[in-house]
Amino acid sequence: MALFLRQICLVAHQLDPVRDALIDLLGEPVCYVDPGVEKFGLQNFLIALGSQFIEVVSPIRDNTAAGRYLDRRGGDGGYMVITQAVTKADQDTVRANAAQNNVRVAYDSDRGNWHLMQLHPRDMGAAFLEVEWDDVGDVTGHWHPAGGSGWQAHRGAGRVSGIAAVELQSEDPPALARHWALVSGGELIDGDIPIVQLANADLHFVPDRDGRGAGLSGLILNTESDSFWAAAQASGLTICEGAVEICGTRFKPNSTPKGV
Repeated sequence: MALFLRQICLVAHQLDPVRDALIDLLGEPVCYVDPGVEKFGLQNFLIALGSQFIEVVSPIRDNTAAGRYLDRRGGDGGYMVITQAVTKADQDTVRANAAQNNVRVAYDSDRGNWHLMQLHPRDMGAAFLEVEWDDVGDVTGHWHPAGGSGWQAHRGAGRVSGIAAVELQSEDPPALARHWALVSGGELIDGDIPIVQLANADLHFVPDRDGRGAGLSGLILNTESDSFWAAAQASGLTICEGAVEICGTRFKPNSTPKGV
């Protein structure tokens, strides 16, 4: 069984400044705006990075799950780790793993040829884990949350080719890593930074570095470091401790920066 990381969702009080900062840093335009999230009291946009996506959502009414999450974590930040299962059986395996590890299903939507399942962030200990399955089964192209395949016409310079790793912070990274490995079925690699391997990206489990508690705290991007830092500096973004913070989330390249 293998899960593919397809999308990361961040949540923000204000959408526009986050969108502008991400476009400047990543060199990619918005590839899709999903009108369907309005029923959840949200607005959003997606940016494609290779065959993966960064989504940012923002509440447009009171008493939404995203708004409560903003309050609980004390501001903008990471919200969801969204994966794709190649087969329905793989998705069902994660569902069974979740039940065995006392993780509730927070949202479940079966649309016949597309079935998405969200596991509760309190039970996962850092963020929602979403597992999607569809009958197309294309892990590098077609993606329902980005409108199918039309997103491929909305690509920029390709400065960032994908998401190498997601950082999840907590007071006990090894325990959280074990939990995510048991639920996701990913391989656990112990070390100074425990890692859970998905099919096309890693989950890194790191200490709480900002005092905000457990959550999705950072992204490591597949990009050439010099161009990444040049874009950050040209856009006036703040570089601190080897990362650029946007939407309460640390962005950094997966290669060692020069002169930073």
